[in-house]
Amino acid sequence: MARPKEFDRDVAVERAMSVFWSKGYAATSTDDLLEAMQIGRQSMYDTFGGKWRLYVEALERYQLESVAGHVKRLRSAASPLAGIEALVIDVIPSDRAMREKGCMGVGAICEFGNADAELAELRVKSGGILHKALVERLQDAQAVGEIGETVDIERAARFVETTMFGLKVAAKAGESARSLRDIASFAIARLGTR
Repeated sequence: MARPKEFDRDVAVERAMSVFWSKGYAATSTDDLLEAMQIGRQSMYDTFGGKWRLYVEALERYQLESVAGHVKRLRSAASPLAGIEALVIDVIPSDRAMREKGCMGVGAICEFGNADAELAELRVKSGGILHKALVERLQDAQAVGEIGETVDIERAARFVETTMFGLKVAAKAGESARSLRDIASFAIARLGTR
């Protein structure tokens, strides 16, 4: 008779996510994962099917949690432009170690690009949710006169998204929180320019 699993799957995925987030897929060994998850090799393979399936599950969880947090910040202020500013500023952790850990989603893009269809699909799904919420908030900002009526909302949304990507990469490269916040403030100020 097989023994029942003696670990919490959610906790194991959370721990694996932290390792992948810090090291990326290629630099993460199976032993790194087993140590972090505190499970045996056979349990990992029986439960997750291997390192790749575990990575995909961890990345999907990371993206869902990240996007939910982004959308919450985006809608956190009465002022639409203040919500957009909160979204952009809050991708910059105060803690240096967290800044340099970067973003697991951006790390996956840098590591795989569009080479893997499954990862590209995850990115499109999570990116689409954030994009839709950002477009709505930009439309609200335009409706209340916080940004000019001639601003192209789609271009503005892509500008904000690209700024966020750039901030995350610069943070991983060691840029200071102060410098990153200055860049974010500059970018948001450009949205308000008529």
